[in-house]
Order: sequence, then structure tokens, then C-alpha cells
Amino acid sequence: MNPEKQLEIIKRGVAEIIGEEELLEKLKKGKVLKVKAGFDPTAPDLHLGHTVLLWKLRDFQELGHTVYFLIGDFTAMIGDPTGKSETRPPLTREEVLKNAETYAQQVYKILDPEKTVVVFNSEWLSGMSSADLIRLASKYTVARMLERDDFAKRFAENRPIHIHEFLYPLLQGYDSVALEADVELGGTDQKFNLLVGRHLQREYGKSQQTCIMMPILEGLDGVQKMSKSLGNYIGIMEDPKEQFGKVMRISDELMWRYYELVTRLPQEEIEKMKNEVAEGKLHPMEAKKKLAEIIVSTFHGEEAAKEARAHFERVFSKRELPEEIPEPEVKLPENPIWLPRLLKEAGLVKSTSEGRRQIKGGGVRIDGEKVLDENKKVDVFEKELILQVGKRRFARIKPENVKIAGE
Repeated sequence: MNPEKQLEIIKRGVAEIIGEEELLEKLKKGKVLKVKAGFDPTAPDLHLGHTVLLWKLRDFQELGHTVYFLIGDFTAMIGDPTGKSETRPPLTREEVLKNAETYAQQVYKILDPEKTVVVFNSEWLSGMSSADLIRLASKYTVARMLERDDFAKRFAENRPIHIHEFLYPLLQGYDSVALEADVELGGTDQKFNLLVGRHLQREYGKSQQTCIMMPILEGLDGVQKMSKSLGNYIGIMEDPKEQFGKVMRISDELMWRYYELVTRLPQEEIEKMKNEVAEGKLHPMEAKKKLAEIIVSTFHGEEAAKEARAHFERVFSKRELPEEIPEPEVKLPENPIWLPRLLKEAGLVKSTSEGRRQIKGGGVRIDGEKVLDENKKVDVFEKELILQVGKRRFARIKPENVKIAGE
């Protein structure tokens, strides 16, 4: 493929690109590019927000280039301060390695294993001497560090900035030096860190990388960046039915952004659907179901996607759930928990006795399925649950909203 056409594909969906001319020159020379993207294993699972980068990496692979999927096992122990108003507690080596275990198998749902090189930045960073680290620190100034929005804000508000937080962008930047990366990808919130890498490559006499920033995917709330810590995420390895149900919870407006950022559907098809919805020819619910099917199919296969859709339509659509379902924070004595106690703690019944009566009378459902066993115990951490008592009382029990007494 000619260089100009390659560049057109590379730029599709990109928020910003720095070093475009250098990239085009390398493409004209027929160079197989080293394309780097770093992921800190601060949690064991990847979510849809991560796939925005993964799909762009896949574009590079399909153009014949090599992707370096960098697991920041060393830098994760520092904690990326990007966008944080407080210093992050460092993870232990054991926590980092445990979280990194599943990454490779997850990314191959999108990336081509034959064109992917998985690397850990501890390979070069853990062997750095004190002299090496001081030499690296000498390549950047405190004034430049304080140009970062989050650091500048904390400095102005007289909130702590610890020295090790300054090291994070330097070490991430040094990854690009060690790998001799031609391109580095990141979200728009990573622009500063990516530019540090470009700067350090120049300082160390290397060819400068092109920095490509991808849009940030909003979570289920439609406001904040998708994040496991915020509970607004859709995990790529989640149960297919759970995954489908979560996609159905996003707003009609946000749906189109998901189509554009986390599916491979051609833009013309997306625009056609948009027009059909606007003209009343296609119901937004149907468009959203198609989106959910595409996402589930990507990570679990077509059969699982069909089953997840059938389950949603059987359990949810036909039960006519309200659009807004309360999401109470509950404190429980144990897990699994006796269902009548869960109903009480969720505010759906006044007492466990009432809960038992409702169950015996057939008035209690979990995810749309009637429950008749008054002795049933429920695992509240296995997955999100929708509890229903009678026709009008609902509660969504989210694992992150549950606390066990004594913990």
C-alpha cells in the first residue's frame, strides 16, 4: 500500500498526531515501524477503554508493522500520576505480576500474535544503576514537569507532589529510547508522557517517535473516563450476558461514540444507522442491541453474542425495567448472603420476614428470573444483579457498592 494511503488509515479516528511528516518519510522508505503502546497492570482485566488503542495497533499490524505491547511492570510500582489529584499508593511487585498474568491472552482477542512482541519494561529499567537514573533525570527540568496540568494544579493548591511521581514520565519516556520506537500510542491524557519519550529519544541521539493520541472513551456514566476504579467500565473478559447488559445501559447519544471507537464497522454504515434513527426508520434500542452483539462477538464469539441478546430480550426487555434503577450501597454480614437479608439491606423490604413472604408469594426476581427458595443465598461479588420485588421495586446490586462487615 502506498505511504499516503497508509497514513490515511493510521489517522482515522485519531485525536492528535505529532511528528506526522517524520512518519510519512519512514513510510516512504518502506520501513517496518516499531509501534509501542504501554499498559500498566494496575488491575487484572482490560476494559473497552483499552481497546481504543488496541484497534489502532491492529491497524498498524494490518499495514505490515510490528507492535510492541509493553507491560509496565516496573512503572506500575510507581503509579501513573496522570490526572490524579493525589499521590497514588505504589503497588507491590507481587500485585503487579498477578495483574499482568492475564494481559497477553486478553490482547490477542484483537491483536495478531504473529505481529505482536510482548515486552516488560523491568527488562531494562530494573537494571538501571543510580548513576543511570541521575543521568536520565538530568535530561528534563522541573519547570517542564510543572507544565503538566495535574502537577501545575497540585503545585498551585499547595498539595503534595512526590519526587517519584516526576520519575514516572521519565521512565515511560525511556521505554521509547530502549525500544527505539518509531511510533507511540496513548490516550489524549497521555500526551505529556508521549512527548517526554520523543524528547528523550532526541537527547539520547535516537530518531524521534511520532506521538499518536487516541480519544478517551467515556464509561457507562457518559461523563468520566472508563475506569475500573470508578465502576463505570465494561471488561473485555466479562460474562457475555453481563457485557451485553452493560452496553445496553449506555445512553443513545454515547452509543455512536462506542460504535466509532470500539468496533470495526465502516464509518459509512455507522452514518447510515445514525440517519435511520434520526428519521425514525430504526429504533435506537435496535441499534444499541447491534452494538452490544458486535462487542460480545469480538471477545466471546458469535454464538455467545446471540445467546446474550436472547437472554437480554427474554429477561429485561419483556419485563419492562425502568430506565433508572437505584444502585444502593449495602453493608452485609457475609457473602454469599441470605436473599431476604439482601432484600432488606437493599431497601426493597422492611424486614427479612417480609422478604421471605415476598419470595414464597412469587414476588421476587433476580435478573428477571422468579425465585421461590426462601433459603437461597446470593453471591453479590460474582456479577451485577438486578433485584425486583413486586412490580415497582427495583435495585441494581453492583459488586463495587457492597461492603462486608469487618472488612
